[in-house]
Amino acid sequence: MKDVVIAGVGIHPFGRFEHGYREMGELAARGALADASVGIQDVDMVFVANVGAEMAKGHNVVDRIGRTGVPVINVEAACASSGSGLFMAAKMVESGAADVVLCLGVEKAPRGFIASSGFDQWQIENGLGVNPMYFAIQAQELVAATDATVEDLADVSVKNHRHAVDNPHAMYRREVTREEVLASKPICPPLTLLMLCAPNEGAAAVVLMSRKEAERRGVAAPVTLAGLGLVSRGPDDWFVPAPAYQAERTSLSARAATAALEDAGVTVEDVDVVECQDTDAASELIAYSDLGLCKPGDEAALLRSGATALGGRIPVNPSGGLLSKGEPLGASGLGQVHELVQQVRGRCGSRQVTDARVGLGHVMGAGHNSCVVVVHR
Repeated sequence: MKDVVIAGVGIHPFGRFEHGYREMGELAARGALADASVGIQDVDMVFVANVGAEMAKGHNVVDRIGRTGVPVINVEAACASSGSGLFMAAKMVESGAADVVLCLGVEKAPRGFIASSGFDQWQIENGLGVNPMYFAIQAQELVAATDATVEDLADVSVKNHRHAVDNPHAMYRREVTREEVLASKPICPPLTLLMLCAPNEGAAAVVLMSRKEAERRGVAAPVTLAGLGLVSRGPDDWFVPAPAYQAERTSLSARAATAALEDAGVTVEDVDVVECQDTDAASELIAYSDLGLCKPGDEAALLRSGATALGGRIPVNPSGGLLSKGEPLGASGLGQVHELVQQVRGRCGSRQVTDARVGLGHVMGAGHNSCVVVVHR
């Protein structure tokens, strides 16, 4: 991927809005195009990630910017939708099939928990098709198998809400205390309401170019899309919901991270900043070991050390993560990329990670998908 660069990024804030997905997608796409100093007429191909909108959703967004006749391809892979779109867009540039590609993620999710996604029919019919139940199973296992406590889960939420205070794109920008998190409404033990992200609305976009094209156009601040790993569930992977428990198993996130780091030619020790899938507080802790930030069993110790907070050795979710931003499913992965690009450009103000040069993003999607991306300046 070393000949693929991110020439521009754009974002529509995450939250709840009166306007629809078309307007949100347009704003993010126009922002990315302007950041890359190109127009829609310069784009060879468009990928649009979305989970819940109507047919021809990408075409409906692009129509608001301008019709050029180039391919507009819609992508859906649950929470990994925009990561999957980015993977395909990058492959098009890397192969020489396109010089300039616009990749957009957009969502206007209904209120409440996401249900009936990635579940077997028997699970849905028996009332088991609601995500928080399975997040809770992972959290219970983490607490049982390691020294992690419910207080550690609360502290993940505390950390990420503190990070989001100065993020103008986040839905929730208020600090919370451990006591508030623990006292919030119980959902599925041990998870409380403030340990879970809120499905919501928003959009994010990137413009990819070949390095040669970026140099020809004189792109001001290109960021190398150094590595990408995209995997789906294998025979020994564990990703809930599963029809049966497997004691011996591998992790999709670990496989995707290994692929992305190898693709980028770096190790996890080279990474300066991480944006990971914190759909619930336990998922962030699990990601610490899956991504190689610590050994299995040391997740809570890494959190307690302060290493994953701003100012620490390896800040995780300086944007505030999904716990604070909320999660517009089709846009969450590119929302991470937007944050990472701005971090390595040094443009994040009070939440800036000092001397950030290498960033890693991670998403997980129902239906058993994981995408990991590595960017660097």
